[in-house]
Amino acid sequence: MKTYKHLGSIADIFSDGDWVESKDQDETGNVRLIQLADIGNGNFLNKSKRYMNIETAKRLNCTFLKKNDLLIARMPDPIGRCCLFPFDEKEKYITVVDIAILRPNDTCSRSYIRHILNSQYLRHVIEGQTTGTTRKRITRKKLEKLEVPLPPLAEQLKIAAILDAADSLKQKDQQLIEHYTALSQSLFLEMFGDPVRNPMGWENKELSEVTQSQLGKMLSKAAKRNITPKKYLRNANVRWRSFKLDDVLEMDFNDKEILKFSLENGDLLVCEGGDVGRCAIWRNNLEDCYFQKALHRVRSNKDALTPEYLQEYFFWMSKLGGLTASVSEVTFSHLTAEKLKRLKIPLPPIELQNQYAEHAEKIEEQKQQAQDNLEKSETLFSSLLQRAFKGELTKLNADTA
Repeated sequence: MKTYKHLGSIADIFSDGDWVESKDQDETGNVRLIQLADIGNGNFLNKSKRYMNIETAKRLNCTFLKKNDLLIARMPDPIGRCCLFPFDEKEKYITVVDIAILRPNDTCSRSYIRHILNSQYLRHVIEGQTTGTTRKRITRKKLEKLEVPLPPLAEQLKIAAILDAADSLKQKDQQLIEHYTALSQSLFLEMFGDPVRNPMGWENKELSEVTQSQLGKMLSKAAKRNITPKKYLRNANVRWRSFKLDDVLEMDFNDKEILKFSLENGDLLVCEGGDVGRCAIWRNNLEDCYFQKALHRVRSNKDALTPEYLQEYFFWMSKLGGLTASVSEVTFSHLTAEKLKRLKIPLPPIELQNQYAEHAEKIEEQKQQAQDNLEKSETLFSSLLQRAFKGELTKLNADTA
């Protein structure tokens, strides 16, 4: 029979982080302030760069973090994600009030608790206990009452070892994807330079001189009558260099609109708003698919411009601030059709662009293989984690030993 215990009952310390206001911070201080952005889904992301001085931390009676404290995010995304704090006490660290600090007692494997807290089952339980509308959160007191399966310590350690190994495989696949992404990005800068400054002195042309662009169809009630429904892409479907196609919607397109808003292999779909300039190359990912007004379809003149070069041009223009002057501020930032057409684009020789496209394609093939491996390792990890929560994992391990 599985033993369950409340999370609060296994803690030496279970507290909220500290309430630290802007006036309490000091960029020259030697106490780092750990924030929500640092808390990943099982791993510490190490993103924040906020500090305060030791005198202020002591005056506010802050709780200093210790290595392997469990940090639990009380706000999304997602709520309840947690990780182990990785740094030792040579330096001083505290954390913000929307992160709970759990320091389990000696009856627990901290790695085991980390995995259990990140399980889909507990994530669902936590979601059901959140409060707030625009900014959902969970209180520490509700976290304390969460019930977790707690087998004997020796069994926890075995489960944690299995899950740690599977998690390590998943992290390596993710790191490989990040490596290939960085490789493709650095290759672009090496071959062509920063497109904002154009240090190599390539000829500059307006985008309208080497592309044809078209905004998508306006979404309306009339288009949702389900008379001639067709799939269409919206802003949410376009990622940097890829598409998210698990939630493609439909609206009506008549014969004239089908011609006007059609997609061809090699078209670039560029976000007008949101993350302005975010784009991906269409590779006939879906049949009979069109696009909404939130997106620009940019079709290159293949004699002057490759879609691969254009895609990376938009990435670096966005990253380095090159789109700032072309973004309109109304109720949100957006890149109008006219301003898109007037964008200046450095044009290296097409032969050099084609060379880049060939190299980028090879890198993308390796990246896709890593992505496939990541999906498999994530599926394996999720399956093992589900079994661990049900108390089946060590039994499964013994049966297959």
